[in-house]
Amino acid sequence: MATDPAIISVDDLTVGFNMRQGMFDVLHGITFDLHRGQTTAIVGESGSGKSVTARAILNMVPRPGVINGGRILFRPAVGEETDLTALDPRGKSIRAIRGGRIGMIFQEPMSSLSPVHTIGGQIIEAIRLHRDVSRKEAKDLACEVLEQVEIPKPTVALEQYPFEFSGGMRQRAMIAMALSCHPDVLIADEPTTALDVTTQAEILDLMRKLQSDLGMAIMFITHDMGVVAEIADDVVVMEKGYVVERGETRALFAHQTHPYTRKLLGAVKRLDRPADIKIRPEPEAPDILRVDDLRLYFHKRQGFLQRITDTTKAVDGVSFNLKQGEALGIVGESGSGKTTVGRCIARVYDPTSGAIQYDGTDLVAAQRAELKAYRQQIRMIFQDPFASLNPRMTVKQIVAEPLIVNKLARGSELEDRVATLLRQVGLDAGMMERYPHAFSGGQRQRIVVARAIALEPKLVIADEPTSALDVSIRTQVLDLLLTLQADLGLSFIFISHDMAVIRYFCDRVAVMFRGRIVEIGETEQVITDPQHPYTKALLSSVPISDPALRGTRQRHRYREDA
Repeated sequence: MATDPAIISVDDLTVGFNMRQGMFDVLHGITFDLHRGQTTAIVGESGSGKSVTARAILNMVPRPGVINGGRILFRPAVGEETDLTALDPRGKSIRAIRGGRIGMIFQEPMSSLSPVHTIGGQIIEAIRLHRDVSRKEAKDLACEVLEQVEIPKPTVALEQYPFEFSGGMRQRAMIAMALSCHPDVLIADEPTTALDVTTQAEILDLMRKLQSDLGMAIMFITHDMGVVAEIADDVVVMEKGYVVERGETRALFAHQTHPYTRKLLGAVKRLDRPADIKIRPEPEAPDILRVDDLRLYFHKRQGFLQRITDTTKAVDGVSFNLKQGEALGIVGESGSGKTTVGRCIARVYDPTSGAIQYDGTDLVAAQRAELKAYRQQIRMIFQDPFASLNPRMTVKQIVAEPLIVNKLARGSELEDRVATLLRQVGLDAGMMERYPHAFSGGQRQRIVVARAIALEPKLVIADEPTSALDVSIRTQVLDLLLTLQADLGLSFIFISHDMAVIRYFCDRVAVMFRGRIVEIGETEQVITDPQHPYTKALLSSVPISDPALRGTRQRHRYREDA
């Protein structure tokens, strides 16, 4: 534990939201310290108050929220102390601190970056707002920080817009912007949640290096206990607006005093091995799907004649089979082609060439009428349960829609089918008249699953179905899918960048890199004895959820020659 004076001391902080019924407190007497050169992890599930705490430090609590108790003392230098709660949220004093002395990396880069300004323009604006430099100097500094966060061709990236970047690249740009003014304190709100494991490991390494170079304090908000074990010096555990436990990382992982902390760590440890309720497919089970030499190329065209100037090989000669009742995982980094393969199988995309044999029919050559029939048997579960549900439709309408479109039920029978589906996914049938906003993330994903199984499919393509969920909710959704697989005889293509989830759920795993499968085999065999250098690099980047083992595993790096 640090003995030097804390650079930030949060003391008995209380934040409430002014509702029609009166003041509703969301933070209750929060107390902790941040120290220079150290990382303090704030952990807890969605709704625990982590992000509100971060915004309170910057005095930017969203309306109708108010800081109605406590102090936040900022000590950037010896003998200098400012109570951030006493400053005008719109005043010059807090604006000089916010973004300059205290930087913040927001969770969702797509909504945090302006879509109408270039990446370079946004970083240059932040630099010139807080540092006395010319535009040319600011541009050079922006190029330098983009290079620090390993964005390729930084001079080109400066002129690009956020929509031209992948999710991981946008998050790197956000990190570059936050670090561009060399802050004393960096608040990172789930900065690696949207990233694949290799990029996450690189970002964590980068943050450690910059912390060492600049001596800054880091407040790292996360629900991933593996990341906590990898990076944190101290841990603050929050539940429902209260700090329920805090302490030095190794001590807290070795011995927890609060049941909520034990629940969080227990959920992580469950994902370190295959699921207990997993039922293996029969060895002689027939293939339900066979993919042969699948290719999908995207061409960039320019000029009046639309000549092809560049070709992206999103899927480049992918082949695999899937047995009836089997779960095949597809893993890889962002841009590896995982999701594109899934969408080709569902025929959302038209493949350039290859064959997709499903139940004796080539889906690539199938006509529209045939595809309509097969789409009843091949369903998708999408990544984001918030974006994949229509907010203007009730749960009943959402789940019933595929039944109505395919004319499989109507009237009272329709309502009975919806009620049965909701009960199958662990929801009360009485909830069917509610709208999606009334449900938690885990409950929304259960609604998505109910919609996916409504037509009694044989094959489900699950595209990152648990990545947006807290770790304890994640295991619940995975257990639900395993139960449905056993009850309904489903086969799964499970797309993910999380090796722990793949290990828990899948019988076999295919590892993808730049549109190709570089390794495929039994899940346990691939994880315990990887053969391809890229698979080794992927597995060596997965955080170990034990701080006592921090730094003991050798990181493998894989770079294929262009």
